[in-house]
Amino acid sequence: MVTQAHIKSIVEQMLNEFMEQNGFELVDIEYVKEGSNWFLRVYADKEGGIDIDDCGRISEYLSVQLDEKDPISEAYFLEVSSPGAERPLKKPQDFEKATGSNVFITTYEPIDGAKEFEGQLVSFDGQQLVVQAGKKTSTIELAKVASARLAIIF
Repeated sequence: MVTQAHIKSIVEQMLNEFMEQNGFELVDIEYVKEGSNWFLRVYADKEGGIDIDDCGRISEYLSVQLDEKDPISEAYFLEVSSPGAERPLKKPQDFEKATGSNVFITTYEPIDGAKEFEGQLVSFDGQQLVVQAGKKTSTIELAKVASARLAIIF
């Protein structure tokens, strides 16, 4: 049986060169079942933001690749979109880019009694994140991060 992780890896390999050549960033890939339907979701971005035409180009390219190689046996819906204003932070480069921005982070276990941190990402050294929320500063090991995303503060 082909796993979700394997499908994500295949799709990433199909897209890497195309994305790089066209100035796009592959933010994330999801292959999930919702109800009775499967969805292959590709989240992409580029400097200055991605638009509907960019998503269309990526979708058309990927559709041809998927039709040729046919790695997914079940029927699925392909969706290509922007990761949104509160985009997920998953890779070390994501955290580096987010330095100076507002973030929302959850951890696997409490750090100083808390599992949720929202504030400005002050620094990231590849291993640890420093988040400033008001006068409180929290240092979080990357390995303890369960999820992270940019946060819009109103």
